[in-house]
Amino acid sequence: MEQVELLVRQAYREKAWHGPNLRSSLRGVGVEEAVWRPASGRHSIWELVLHCAYWKQRVIARVTGTRESLPRKGTDWLEVPARADAAAWRADVRLLDEVHARLQSMVSALDARALSRKCPGRSRTRESELVGIAFHDVYHAGQVRLIRRLYGRRRSGREKRS
Repeated sequence: MEQVELLVRQAYREKAWHGPNLRSSLRGVGVEEAVWRPASGRHSIWELVLHCAYWKQRVIARVTGTRESLPRKGTDWLEVPARADAAAWRADVRLLDEVHARLQSMVSALDARALSRKCPGRSRTRESELVGIAFHDVYHAGQVRLIRRLYGRRRSGREKRS
């Protein structure tokens, strides 16, 4: 049980051997960087933040057997607000933090026996869902890092011209 709880914490906020976690990857991202897309049809950092919040909430619902959802309309890839300003960006990062805090609290309340049981109405165990959401955070932390690197190159004029 403690191992799953640790994975969820490290993937999101705590220092880990694997490198940057999701929350540290977002540190210092401003609104212009958050909305920038590395190419047409690719996701922005802001979209990744909303996507991660959505899936954390889905895992909470799966593990607890509830239907609670995010206080935002949409599924999977939610839309960035029409008014994409710094206040809206901070609010969506705060939403991600709040959903993660609920997830972490839920994980802390589970015992080893509950962890090994299947999620209500699902074929996977609670442990599988929780390990999966930790992997999801680490995966998207890497994407955020890559987008930030590409954004920095674009701004500095170092990207190749074709």
